[in-house]
Amino acid sequence: MKRRDLLKAAATLPLLPLLMRSGTALAHGAGTLATALRSRVRPGQTGWPATAEWERLKRDVGGRLLKLEPPFAQGAASPALKQLANPFAVGDNPALTLTSGWADAWTSQPSSYAVAAENTADVVAAVNFAREHHLRLVVKGGGHSYQGTSDAPDSLLVWTRHMNKIALHDAFVPHGCVGHMSPQAAVSVETGAMWIDAYNAVTTHGGRYVQGGGCTTVGVAGLVQSGGFGSFSKNWGTAASNLLEAEVVTADGQVRIANARTNPELFWGLKGGGGGSLGVVTRMTLRTFELPEFFGGMGLIIKADSDTAYRALIAEAVDFYRRALFNPHWGEQMKFYGGDTLDISMMFQGLSKQQAEQTWAPFVDWVHARKNYRITKPFQALAAPAQHLWDAEFLRKYAPNIIVSDDRPNAPRDHFVWAGDRDQAGWFIQGYQSAWLPASLLQPGQQTPLVNALFEAAQHQGVSLHFNKGLAGAPADAIARARDTATHPQVLDAFALAISASGGDPAFPGMPGTKPDLAMARRMAAAVEKTMDALRVVAPDAGSYVSESDYFLHDWQQGFWGSNYPRLAAAKRKYDPDGLFFVHHGVGSEEWNADGFTRKG
Repeated sequence: MKRRDLLKAAATLPLLPLLMRSGTALAHGAGTLATALRSRVRPGQTGWPATAEWERLKRDVGGRLLKLEPPFAQGAASPALKQLANPFAVGDNPALTLTSGWADAWTSQPSSYAVAAENTADVVAAVNFAREHHLRLVVKGGGHSYQGTSDAPDSLLVWTRHMNKIALHDAFVPHGCVGHMSPQAAVSVETGAMWIDAYNAVTTHGGRYVQGGGCTTVGVAGLVQSGGFGSFSKNWGTAASNLLEAEVVTADGQVRIANARTNPELFWGLKGGGGGSLGVVTRMTLRTFELPEFFGGMGLIIKADSDTAYRALIAEAVDFYRRALFNPHWGEQMKFYGGDTLDISMMFQGLSKQQAEQTWAPFVDWVHARKNYRITKPFQALAAPAQHLWDAEFLRKYAPNIIVSDDRPNAPRDHFVWAGDRDQAGWFIQGYQSAWLPASLLQPGQQTPLVNALFEAAQHQGVSLHFNKGLAGAPADAIARARDTATHPQVLDAFALAISASGGDPAFPGMPGTKPDLAMARRMAAAVEKTMDALRVVAPDAGSYVSESDYFLHDWQQGFWGSNYPRLAAAKRKYDPDGLFFVHHGVGSEEWNADGFTRKG
């Protein structure tokens, strides 16, 4: 964590008793008490709630107030050690996060207390308590945030994991929108639900599709608020663009409905403005779509025998993408690595296995016709009825090696993670950067500079092109919906999001075993930086995806939201004028020190 500004906080302490007595006047005068104090209180400081006040909160939330302790206080005997291989178990522990930290940035530390919310009234009580007592407030559902936005020591946590009810609608019309919007199929999801819960209800049992994330343990609400891309976003757009309505607890403790006609600016801000900045979302309603006949995937790894051959392979892959894959059917990744290696793993929708094989045949034939390439993982395409993509019982029977179930006793049978995602549980980030790549780079006259940039990027840490995280090539209706969100406008014209990253094993504070090698982490972060520098030669003004980006991004307002930031800032001033909600590089966070405890100026 960055060093705390304790001196400024300490300077306000003698004024606390006076300010607390005059809180009502301040709320109607120059500003609220939080603004006047310019700091939030920590345990042991004057103003920290007394035991009796915590007991009152506990009564208000039906006993669901938890005093959190460091999860590894018992050393090798700590129960949390046994959980780290299971992301569902990690997510079920309010003292843990799915990311253990980021080198030289932050490390996962539990809040002082957590409200294990089971309903909206619990959230209201927590928000009011934090506001009245000037506490640092944190909100956590899935807990996947790479930048630690759901984590802060000395805080009160609103933990929404147990708010996970889901309801399907055949003909949903948002509140106040009768006569203005046609009824449509939708799903309402409480804030603590994970995407596996949503897919299980909507697709496996409901026979429809909801646009969500690829990792099954990610929280629905957090993903939607940050934009939200899944494997098939090139067809159905972002999760945020399909939000129809939200229920939100704002900083004043009011429960508000937000949709296109009721609190429209709050609604717009929730669609990609970043989680945890505007309020606590308690429920979201998302449109659903008809399922295609098939969902599927393919994989192929190719190694070139020289740099010259690798450059030619990159050129062919880029042009093949433009010719055959730059359309709503295809998503996911091509990865350009050192060692002259191209690793392709893509998903498709609306195509059969045979059609997918026919699509790829020209590229595979091109590789086979040349002696300077070795296929280290043969081409394979698989397809299944779309309703079974997240059907745990179907996958256990026909593709058991691609999933890992929650193996705890009495765990829901439908809970699984993709085998390739399991090692993210507790991972420690060394470096992570992203950049939107404009579709203009795919034009024949621009491909050579792009190929050169990808080749150079591969010489450092390597880079993945996530084609589903750029909406160029998507249907016009998907692009129109995404245009009416707070997500960076560059996503509309991007053919892919480039990501370079490096991470290591879990490194929670107090965890027994080897501590993270910070010297090595800094070397890896430098390699990521060089990788992205190579790509910025062809995309010098590229923005970043807020959920997958550099913790240390300097011009983050422009990088995350571009021309949308002033409108987001206005929504923040309207619904949270005193900055109760703070997350790292979130809307309005520039007014606070790095830890969110002391207001600047």
